[in-house]
Amino acid sequence: MRYREILKKYWGYDDFRGIQREIIESIGSGRDTLGLMPTGGGKSITFQVPTLASDGLCVVVTPLIALMKDQVAGLRSRGIKAAAIYSGMRNSEIIIALENCIFGNYKFLYISPERISSELFLNKIRKIPVRLITIDEAHCISQWGHDFRPAYRRIKELRDIFPRVPVLALTATATPEVVKDIQQQLSFEQENCFRMSFERKNLVYVVRHTENKQQELLHILSRIQGSAIVYTLNRQKTKEVCEYLIANGITAEYYHAGLSPEAKDAREDAWKSGRSRVMVSTNAFGMGIDKPDVRLVVHIDLPGSIESYFQEAGRAGRDGNRAYAVALFNRIDKQVVSRRLSDNYPSKEFIREVYDDICYYYQMALHDGLNCTFEFGLNDFCKQYHLPTLPTDSALRILTRMGYLEYVEEMEYASRVRFIVDKDSLYRFKGLPADYELLVNAIMRAYSGLFTDFAYIDERYLSRVTKLTRHRMYEILVSLSQKRLVQYAPSKRCPIVTFTRHRVLSKDLHFAAEVYDERRAAFATRLNSIIKYAVTDDKCRSRLLLEYFGETDAADCGRCDVCVARRAVEKPVSASSSDAERLMQLLADGRPHDTAELDKLGFSRARMAALLRALCDEEKIVIENGKILRARN
Repeated sequence: MRYREILKKYWGYDDFRGIQREIIESIGSGRDTLGLMPTGGGKSITFQVPTLASDGLCVVVTPLIALMKDQVAGLRSRGIKAAAIYSGMRNSEIIIALENCIFGNYKFLYISPERISSELFLNKIRKIPVRLITIDEAHCISQWGHDFRPAYRRIKELRDIFPRVPVLALTATATPEVVKDIQQQLSFEQENCFRMSFERKNLVYVVRHTENKQQELLHILSRIQGSAIVYTLNRQKTKEVCEYLIANGITAEYYHAGLSPEAKDAREDAWKSGRSRVMVSTNAFGMGIDKPDVRLVVHIDLPGSIESYFQEAGRAGRDGNRAYAVALFNRIDKQVVSRRLSDNYPSKEFIREVYDDICYYYQMALHDGLNCTFEFGLNDFCKQYHLPTLPTDSALRILTRMGYLEYVEEMEYASRVRFIVDKDSLYRFKGLPADYELLVNAIMRAYSGLFTDFAYIDERYLSRVTKLTRHRMYEILVSLSQKRLVQYAPSKRCPIVTFTRHRVLSKDLHFAAEVYDERRAAFATRLNSIIKYAVTDDKCRSRLLLEYFGETDAADCGRCDVCVARRAVEKPVSASSSDAERLMQLLADGRPHDTAELDKLGFSRARMAALLRALCDEEKIVIENGKILRARN
């Protein structure tokens, strides 16, 4: 069956778009391939179609559990056999999934990069007829990428096991330096990269200089209708901004990684369905979310890199219609962004202190501790040793990259259920409501060994089967536990720390240049790039972004705030225009104002200069000692 026939049969599309066909044909010919495709570019088609056109299975490495589950569910709904292995599954379930792939003619196996370090996985994978290895979010393998993850380096072990199997690496954001490094890290036989232009002709990039970000956000939402995402830097701020919007008559939800799975699902559903217009979130929201009609993405805080900004802004306008990506910026933001350097890369002396403290915390003796794993409470640890939270979290991540610890911020443990009465007693129990019986029967059909041991359950799957909400299932299982019919351990997320080496003296910690100094310098460069994007007012914003990713021949977009201001400056600016009237209203108090105070009007510098010039020419204002004030009649 040819590629287009497969596309039509399973997805209903008549033809490929962008560079999908080129990537598929490259993989089909057995060549290692790197695909650069912006958010919404249809990356999954590039490995799913060639896999269905051949014998054997595709291993998909991705760090996103939610995306993993959604893609497996989507494939199964099309009649395609697919499995996923992720944290929280029991060994018996992992073995079943792997043996299904060995004997069951499965076509896709989704795994996290951490799974590759498992001896069980490595033993089983050798028996699976793997024909393609796909690496999603491939920039994570590069130390120069904005989201480097050490576990991605283990992917080379898959290449050693399957030396003749082609590798497809996919990413939505990569600079030329990262593109080269990805191919080197994955041992491509020769460089082979297909690029899809990152230009989004329907997306309007805007930077607004404002001292009151929440008020400006309201103004923007009143001008641009439709679904919106607002990104903030921290969890507390998501709630604050959400409550502010609701108080001003705008339906909104907030979202961050600390919410329960039930809360996340409910809020995502409310936003997707349109019951809530705005989702206020940290960067935990958006990856794998396929909502095509987002009209607006606002960054109320700047992210830490151009890559993050481009990826998050790109969640607007996936339907091809006009959409807006707005960044709000003020004088304080420079200081906030600069502070991230010390928060993310604290001093070596501080990292040594954290290492000593965590060894004391777990009473770890010198030359002891190898492979010891503990649940970890960051807040409790920081309180006990009087440490600042953000730098401490970063120090633990750096110690992980150095190889002394493995710090996993949120290990997800799935819910577990065990029946503590026998099957006959369970069925003889009187008075169970209908939804109780519905859930019990669904669990018994889906999982085995329930009467002898705990079984991990997937609430998303059970919710789809029973049509019960996850909250209702939780209530039922708690009630059954109180009736002494089941034992129920709800899902939880908790950090863990594993000592990957024996404890050493902190003075003997080795800071390799590529782990600390070089990565700190690269991080500083990325911070400077996002500041440059925000303060530049004489170059098209789309061009700035495209040039960052290596597209040096891009033309001005004609739509961003810089392009619009340039056109406005080129035309005569009237002292009686509505913009001029807004400026005069600000000056109506008769006091002198400096230019920083005028930033709250949201004009670009070029536009402000043209307005001031026109008003001076009309003798409506005067400028004295750098201060602007209304002229006396």
